[in-house]
Amino acid sequence: MESALGMSFLGAGFGAGLIVFGAALGIGKLATGALEGMARQPELSGDLRTAMIIAAALIEGFTFFALVVTFMLATKTAPTPAAAPAPAAQQEAPAGH
Repeated sequence: MESALGMSFLGAGFGAGLIVFGAALGIGKLATGALEGMARQPELSGDLRTAMIIAAALIEGFTFFALVVTFMLATKTAPTPAAAPAPAAQQEAPAGH
């Protein structure tokens, strides 16, 4: 039972790392595109900045949601197996049958 709980913690750590890595890549690509757009058309920099901030906030919101789900699954304990019923006394078959 303890190894299953340890594996769930390991999986949660791995999942959290993947989530944060993906969010960092997404926000990095978002900022790259916005800054290139601002450099090409400076008159649109206000609109691009606003769109970039909104998109970054959505990415962060999804990241926090995914982290919460990951850690909720990590701390979920496995159900304990039901106790086996006590074995009934075996009756001997009558002789002659």
